[in-house]
Amino acid sequence: MKVSELSYHRNAADFFSLVADEPWSMFFDSGYPKIDMGRYDIIVSRPTITLETYGDVTHINDNGKKKTSTEDPLLLLNEYLGDKGNNLSGLPFCGGAVGYLAYDLGRRLESLPEISKQDINMPEMAVGIYDWSLIIDHHLRRVWLASFCRDEKTESIWQELQDLFSTPANDEAEGYRTSADVKSNLSREEYGQAFDKVKKYIRDGDCYQVNLSQRFSADFEGDSWSAYLKLRDVNPAPYAAYLNLPTGAVLSSSPERFLRVTDNQVETKPIKGTKHRSVFAYEDKELAVCLLESEKDRAENLMIVDLLRNDISKVCESGSVVVPKLFALESYATVHHLVSTITGRLAEGKNSIDLMRGCFPGGSITGAPKHRSMEIIEELEPHRRSIYCGSLFYLGFDGNMDSNICIRTLIKHNDQLYFNAGGGIVWDSDVDAEYKECFDKAAAMLKLFKQEEAI
Repeated sequence: MKVSELSYHRNAADFFSLVADEPWSMFFDSGYPKIDMGRYDIIVSRPTITLETYGDVTHINDNGKKKTSTEDPLLLLNEYLGDKGNNLSGLPFCGGAVGYLAYDLGRRLESLPEISKQDINMPEMAVGIYDWSLIIDHHLRRVWLASFCRDEKTESIWQELQDLFSTPANDEAEGYRTSADVKSNLSREEYGQAFDKVKKYIRDGDCYQVNLSQRFSADFEGDSWSAYLKLRDVNPAPYAAYLNLPTGAVLSSSPERFLRVTDNQVETKPIKGTKHRSVFAYEDKELAVCLLESEKDRAENLMIVDLLRNDISKVCESGSVVVPKLFALESYATVHHLVSTITGRLAEGKNSIDLMRGCFPGGSITGAPKHRSMEIIEELEPHRRSIYCGSLFYLGFDGNMDSNICIRTLIKHNDQLYFNAGGGIVWDSDVDAEYKECFDKAAAMLKLFKQEEAI
């Protein structure tokens, strides 16, 4: 293992700007300094291996050697990660797998109908295996370049990497431009019809809750990194990320953790329950209290807590799964949320990929029961979700993992920018309130479209 300390920058985007235009460069952003709990930012680039899954086929580039496989993508990922290594640095990530699992990778785990239209040609899984990472610790105000040194080339480029991340930030971003015409794939009438069908399914006993979303899109030109800088400014989030991939870019300002594993300890933090924020302090406080006291939102949150307790119990030690926090309030730039915390301990012989397989996609963005809710989503949403409601993650050679739920997340593909917003519908949901909640959640992303000139 190799670790070198570099000079600290308060804004980790300064470091990432040096590699932002490199394919397969990725920035996991804790939201610091606008979010107090933000601590570690993680930057990777120049992977040794990449895996991209389209349907039944995964395309593998292993140090320039290309091949394909029809094996299960998660089993392939486990194979290419290799044997678990010891991380003696105390840092959260010193190399391993980084990337995303799209919501639609769930089709490899669940048998689903094929009804909705697929028009975003991004992989269902896009993961790089990285031999080094840059770690920024905002609490200690220190920066490290770290590696397990599994690739023999790392030693030879180590000084080059130190020099690269010691140079001034690249401030020559191109800027971007979007059309002011943001289109939804569901009109208000169509959303109401889908809502009514969900209520019918609930009445008939098919499900208890379904997460119904609508997709927004607009023309886009310019630099997606510039757009992400705007997004992190208007909506900082603790599980944010920017991924620059050959097929497009992912711009995420997610407030929701999916799964974290640290030394076999598991944590998941589902969000269910949302209220918009007010610029007036007294009204904002009233809205927060209203959310905390809402029987509907608490019941909705509890349904997903029970679902996730069941999911992580599949791979955790018997009796280890507990709920240390139930219905906690977390507040962000445009919304208040109810967030619960569930923890457990991985059972003997189980690892982070087993956990991901047992829980993916996250129950907070499907509904309950999960499989039937996913069938209903496939029926009622006109387009496949792609990366929305999937997960961005890093998984170290040491077996530790952290991941988000891809909400408040935009996809830049070709000359379009896409994002979804939705919410969980239960028996006593009101169609007007749920429709408004979509736009409350979309508010931060919509701010990216409020300029007519390139910025």
